[in-house]
Amino acid sequence: MSPLAARLHAALPQTQCTRCGYPDCAGYAEAMARGEADIHQCPPGGAEGVARLARLTGRPERPIDPSHGTEGPRTVAVIDEAWCIGCTLCIEACPTDAILGTNKRMHTVIEPWCTGCELCVPVCPVDCIALENVTGERTGWAAWSQEQADTALTRYTARGVRRVRAAEEHAARLEAKARAKLADLPAMTHGAEGAELQRKRSVIEAALARARARREQTG
Repeated sequence: MSPLAARLHAALPQTQCTRCGYPDCAGYAEAMARGEADIHQCPPGGAEGVARLARLTGRPERPIDPSHGTEGPRTVAVIDEAWCIGCTLCIEACPTDAILGTNKRMHTVIEPWCTGCELCVPVCPVDCIALENVTGERTGWAAWSQEQADTALTRYTARGVRRVRAAEEHAARLEAKARAKLADLPAMTHGAEGAELQRKRSVIEAALARARARREQTG
């Protein structure tokens, strides 16, 4: 990340909501630094957020682009326990690991960790997640704090590390399983039996190659 991108990133609210059109706040900051994105694409930061970015970039302040949303109060996701089916889709969608629960068990939102990003709402198959206004008429940075932004970034970063580690462990398990199957194959023979063994060996070797590729990609 360039020095300018780092400063822009530090000025963002770190809700990781993707409303700017980028996968996370870091991606938006880098796009602004490259001149590929404007400074008025972050609804959670609101007018104050635009002013901060304007000071860093020297660009003129502009109202939030309505195509990216509107400035509003901070919201927190609330799960209707009576309707939750424990599908875990909201857990996967949450950028700060603010939702706790397991498969086929009721989930709950840890309010201090929720950034109000809204990413959990569209993935819920039973529409049991609502957004509650928790800051009244305060909007943008008036409804958020640097401490909350720092916490959100810390949790988002930790989630990324956890997901990479989980992917590496999954790839390692697949590779170990494929190696075990390859070792269990009998010695090569001729005829139809030999052809079938060769087919199985080729399938397992291809699985090993895919597992190695996944491990290298996550690395």
